[in-house]
Amino acid sequence: MMQHQVAVQARFNPETLERVLRVVRHRGFQVCSMNMEAATDAQNINIELTVASPRPVELLFSQLSKLVDVARVDIQQCTTSSQQIRA
Repeated sequence: MMQHQVAVQARFNPETLERVLRVVRHRGFQVCSMNMEAATDAQNINIELTVASPRPVELLFSQLSKLVDVARVDIQQCTTSSQQIRA
């Protein structure tokens, strides 16, 4: 399964984070970690996500870019994660 670090810059609205997370889930990605903070102008937010999925990250990128409040989406890093199955 591939892990991707995604950075999203968006306008601050109460529903923006919910929309981003819904798109992540609907596109078949799992959130591994997340950090959100207000930008210096307090009108925008920066969301950093680490997501995992066997699906291509371009599917997520294109859908996040279409959200009305999203100004920018950057894919910062891709890594392969190995999951161990324990009995």
